[in-house]
Amino acid sequence: MPRIGVYICHCGENIAGAVNIEEVRKYSEALPGVAVARDYLFMCSDPGQELIKQDIKDGLVDRVVVAACTPRTHEPIFRKATEDGGLNKYLLEMANIRDQDSWPHWHDKEGATAKAKKLVASAVAKAALLEPLEDRFVDVTRASLVIGGGVAGMFAALDLANMGYKVYLVEKSPSIGGNMAKLDKTFPTNDCSACILTPVMVQVGTHPNIELMTYSEVESVEGSIGNFKVKVRKKQTYVDWDKCTGCGDCVEACPAKVPNEFNEGMDKRKAIYIQFPQAVPKRAVLDIEHCINCAKRTIGTEPRIHSKTGEPILAPCEKVCKTGACDRTVAYNPEGEVVELDVGTIIVATGYKVMDKTPFKEYSPQSPNVITAMQLERILSATGPTEGELKRPSDGEKPKTIAFISCVGSRDKRYHTYCSKVCCMYMLKEARLIKEKYPNINVYIFFIDVRSPGKDFEEYYDYCRNLGVKIIRGRVGAVDELEGDRLRVRAYDVDLGLPVELEADMVVLATAIEPAPGLEELGRKLGITLGAEGFMKELHTKLYPVETSVRGIYIAGCAQGPKDIPESVSQARAASSAAAVPLTLGKVVVEPLISEVDREKCSGCGICVPLCPYSALSMVEYKEKPRAKIEEALCAGCGVCAAACPSGAITLHGFTSAQIHAQIEALTVGIGGGA
Repeated sequence: MPRIGVYICHCGENIAGAVNIEEVRKYSEALPGVAVARDYLFMCSDPGQELIKQDIKDGLVDRVVVAACTPRTHEPIFRKATEDGGLNKYLLEMANIRDQDSWPHWHDKEGATAKAKKLVASAVAKAALLEPLEDRFVDVTRASLVIGGGVAGMFAALDLANMGYKVYLVEKSPSIGGNMAKLDKTFPTNDCSACILTPVMVQVGTHPNIELMTYSEVESVEGSIGNFKVKVRKKQTYVDWDKCTGCGDCVEACPAKVPNEFNEGMDKRKAIYIQFPQAVPKRAVLDIEHCINCAKRTIGTEPRIHSKTGEPILAPCEKVCKTGACDRTVAYNPEGEVVELDVGTIIVATGYKVMDKTPFKEYSPQSPNVITAMQLERILSATGPTEGELKRPSDGEKPKTIAFISCVGSRDKRYHTYCSKVCCMYMLKEARLIKEKYPNINVYIFFIDVRSPGKDFEEYYDYCRNLGVKIIRGRVGAVDELEGDRLRVRAYDVDLGLPVELEADMVVLATAIEPAPGLEELGRKLGITLGAEGFMKELHTKLYPVETSVRGIYIAGCAQGPKDIPESVSQARAASSAAAVPLTLGKVVVEPLISEVDREKCSGCGICVPLCPYSALSMVEYKEKPRAKIEEALCAGCGVCAAACPSGAITLHGFTSAQIHAQIEALTVGIGGGA
């Protein structure tokens, strides 16, 4: 008969405020197999842990049940106390009577106490059947994958590379740089965005430990911490990047024009293009969908011969390319190339997208003079569609009045209930840039309220007001189109308590920051949970902000939620530090909660093999019959195979059928008289 010790935590008032601790302790004391039942104000404190250690050392207990906070954060503490007492650390079970009891049932002390008894009884029932387990170690591949080449991804990659580790940086666009490369200036210092970003891009592009994989996307991810196997699809460029020098001659020669994504559709780019002037790598890409096959030169065909000169008739891009990088005789595979990578850790830094203006019919999105703030960034940029000159899109004239509208799509139940966090400041920044360069332009900003909590942000706000930027507190109801391409903004001024109307030449919408396209699909490939708002969910909001539910995979920047550049960089460097720990150790502890196949029971149906998310299962010959086999190094103890096995041949150590049935019985029937 096991000797179980039950240790109940008050957690200050967190648990004791809703649960009658003494009643639960007395109840626990009477449960079968319980030798000791104690309570303490903070069981996770040193004195609380000493209670556990001393009882083990005195031979009073050989199993431990802790009724306290969530095991997600506190289980390692109590495992350590159990081990320090001289007991196998896996002879511990926790009952979460805070998150699963006292917090949700705060106003029902009688009910919360009854539930606490049930949870403790369930934990005791399982603890009686626990067996000692030993930690397993797996070797770590000392390389890392960073997904996303924006400012967060670049800093994460640089930090890991500077530590001496191999880094694969995967970016879906032809160049690294992300959204920051589109910005004109950055608040609160008004630094030139390209000036501070380009040196970082060059460092990434030239670092010997970084393998840059632009114009590429993650195809699949298998394995677990230390041994991820990743397939990356390098998209087809239709230009030989080994030969391309980025001279741009092919771009000049190309006659086909399509909307320019980098300039937010404000102008046209060529079918063959270099993403932007400071691109890294600076290589041309052919957009095959918009290529018009000049001179009837389709990809993978030999040129026609001129009937008079006998010379081959080449496409313009092919004709001007001095290095032969635009050779259209090459039969390129439109599927590109799949590259397999072995890495120990992964960082996701996929950035964000700016919400489109189209859904906001009340703001006349059909008007060319109603633009998003990111479109204004491109207009203000020297590399933008107007080369930095402020011109309204409809006629190229300089506007006399500009109105900004905040929280377009943010803090809105129709679209996104969250605050996009940076909109207030980037509107102030754009307004300031306009007023400093064009003092005679009238600038109005319609805020719900101003959120400028960062360092030097409030001073920035005050400076903008002193420049003459007019702040109106109140939500805009509509934007109407008027004659002469002008616009009328209709709003309500909260401070005046009156409706207001304003005629403007341009209206700028501060549209919401949204998760990057494809983030949901990438989350599925990685096994990472996404929050209700669509961003990747961190393991713990406060304690583990860069870790995810999948060990070895970390998140940074706007993949986790809206944030500005300094915060994105800080989180990226935190993620790189966390990702470097397993690489530095060279091996990691993996839970011994692995599955085991009883080959005598196994029917050889193979149902378990395709279900395993870690590819740990395979079919092998056993006594001249196919039977399932588990590769322990790959098994992560998820239990999918055990749940699916129709023969009951698979056991998940630490969660055996007997243990689970005992817990269920304790919850539904009760032990020692129930609750």
